[in-house]
Amino acid sequence: MTTQLTGQKMFLAGKWVNGDRIIEVRDPQDNSIIDTVPAASAKDMVNCIEEAKDGAEIAASMPVHERMKVINVAADYIEQNLEKYARTIATESSKTIREASKEVQRCVQTLRISAEEARRIHGETIPFDQMPGSENRVGYYYRFPIGIIGAITPFNDPLNLVAHKVGPAIASGNAIIVKPATVTPLSALLLAEAFAYAGLPPKVLSVITGYGNEIGDVLVTHPAVRMISFTGGVEVGEKITRKAGLKKISMELGSNSPVIVLEDSDIDDAVESTVSGAFYAAGQNCLSVQRIYIQESILYSFQTKFVERTNQYCVGDKQLEITDMGPLITEKEAIRVENLVNEAIEKGALLLTGGKRNGAFYLPTVLTNVPKNCTIATDEIFGPVVLLYSVPDLDEAIRLSNEVNYGLQAGIFTKSIDKAHRAIAKMDVGGIMINDSSDYRIDSMPFGGVKKSGLGREGIKFSVQEMTEPKVVCFKLSDY
Repeated sequence: MTTQLTGQKMFLAGKWVNGDRIIEVRDPQDNSIIDTVPAASAKDMVNCIEEAKDGAEIAASMPVHERMKVINVAADYIEQNLEKYARTIATESSKTIREASKEVQRCVQTLRISAEEARRIHGETIPFDQMPGSENRVGYYYRFPIGIIGAITPFNDPLNLVAHKVGPAIASGNAIIVKPATVTPLSALLLAEAFAYAGLPPKVLSVITGYGNEIGDVLVTHPAVRMISFTGGVEVGEKITRKAGLKKISMELGSNSPVIVLEDSDIDDAVESTVSGAFYAAGQNCLSVQRIYIQESILYSFQTKFVERTNQYCVGDKQLEITDMGPLITEKEAIRVENLVNEAIEKGALLLTGGKRNGAFYLPTVLTNVPKNCTIATDEIFGPVVLLYSVPDLDEAIRLSNEVNYGLQAGIFTKSIDKAHRAIAKMDVGGIMINDSSDYRIDSMPFGGVKKSGLGREGIKFSVQEMTEPKVVCFKLSDY
């Protein structure tokens, strides 16, 4: 696809504006420049926050039916322009056109769920007369929006993960400022386009493009911003928590996801599911299957089929329907993954397939016999690499699964309800998929992890809860 460099504008408080400097947006497939966006300054971010103060009041005063209408019209607009949105994702990110189309469809669903959840922000009555002396008191609580939300989003789902923050924020009556990933800002700007078309009042939404080290700290530390919703790496997440001060923080920080395959499982189904879970979006997915623990009695069969299926993966041009996997987001990231694999091999790991890089492309890679002292064994790979391990039984698989300092999601393949429930009880994760890979998710479920995988939960209903606070109302009755 030939892309004309139009020079995109950022969406500051409902207005499309330029900046004094630009950022080049490149296609990771060939490093070609596909467009430019403004490089916002710290002053731009301060101005944006000042405008968002008014936006928060406007958003809070919007009736629920108006919030619902705006969100639904935005969803309709995206659906009607699906190819445009998918092509943008597939051009600026690592995703193939098939993966990008799926993301657009999920974004539409995310927004429609957000519109529905707007009508479900409920409170409850409180029986104040449970305490002696309060027989003449009645009351309730309701939830109110917290104000301005700062959202910092990653490159790997450049549209839907933005929608996961914007949809609930608008549904719950908040203003929101989005700082999208520097390498994939175009999809987030397209989301702003949809909300502008839908008639969202000015100042409620901003999408500010720029470098994190220039505008991120302003967003994170400003006292008017009452919540930071961040999706990204642990190191950056920890820095944000130290800088943010007294405000709400929601963080999804990635994982090193384990999947257990027991001897009573459907091996073919487990192979198909885990191959997809390992290499979807070139493995640049917080839910990506990274470690597979296979019961030793079926190790050879599973390993043989897994490698065979991996070798069938079509790696190449993202824009072609036949392509299964494209490049990593930058050549630098591909080199990082290459170095991790080489370190593991030098320390004794066995390469079963893959292990080759060409620019930003890195072939789907399968390792076994990976020592514990390898970085790749304990940290998040965020690339198309999966590690296979042999285990004698379920208990050992659970023990090894829990050894790392992450706990987002996990999977287990078994036909035994007892074994499934044992894994559910003992695995230290935020979600466990039975007879599915760790990569499975729907947009309405609570999503988040334990340990270094994050704080709080996303998923529309649960994000709305994070983005609102309860206010207690109590009436003391004089004639009771």
